[in-house]
Amino acid sequence: MKALRISAILALWLVLSAQSADYNFTDTVDEAFDKSRLVISASAHACYVFDVYLALTSDQRRRGLMFVRDLPEFSGMLFAYRQSARLSIWMKNTYIPLDLVFIHADGRIANIVVNAEPHSLNSRVAAEPVNYVLELNGGVTEKLSIDSDSLVMLMQ
Repeated sequence: MKALRISAILALWLVLSAQSADYNFTDTVDEAFDKSRLVISASAHACYVFDVYLALTSDQRRRGLMFVRDLPEFSGMLFAYRQSARLSIWMKNTYIPLDLVFIHADGRIANIVVNAEPHSLNSRVAAEPVNYVLELNGGVTEKLSIDSDSLVMLMQ
């Protein structure tokens, strides 16, 4: 079953790779961030494509989605780190609830925090060392059956 999901992700990746790199999703974050796409193979046997802003530098990761008031449903921000660590996120200047998806380097999901409360100083922590944190609109992971059995693949 897992091999079938991986095959489906690879097939979708090939189709999307052939498409233009101009993603044209709504700019709700300034141009300080590069954009990419990622595919999530959900445990409900479906694949979903998300347009994501990439937070690759310290300044970008510090800024994140602070002050953003609207995020399209299939958009998000991917925080990438070279070394795996027990990463944490807080929501002090974030105006919208977010799902926080903590991801290993190989695309496996360590854990998900659903509907992290905006304006909170509470730290949401990865269950184990990870290399990525994906922020999505609050409730999206439950709605799409994205869980720890799902796989994430970044489009290059």
